[in-house]
Amino acid sequence: MLTPSTRLKLQDIIGRIASEQTVTLQERIFVQKFADRDATVASWLRRARRQQQPPPVTGVDQLLHQLDLGDAEPDGGRRHPNDDIGDWFTGAPGWLRRS
Repeated sequence: MLTPSTRLKLQDIIGRIASEQTVTLQERIFVQKFADRDATVASWLRRARRQQQPPPVTGVDQLLHQLDLGDAEPDGGRRHPNDDIGDWFTGAPGWLRRS
């Protein structure tokens, strides 16, 4: 359960994230700490990230956006389009590569 002062602080930071204003690293860590433990805060943060993107015009993407479903990140959370799990294993310890 969030205290009223914590809730207001979280909502202020998340509001600034949604409107693409400056948010410090400490504030982002503070919000993420609560988002990891509280589904409501995680939902607020996901909506703020969605507001940073232009809404889809038609189709299933628009429905998912309206229902607040799917990935909030435009690239689905992938950082590099050429990521391959095999590349990860090449840098892994020997015992893991043999597995």
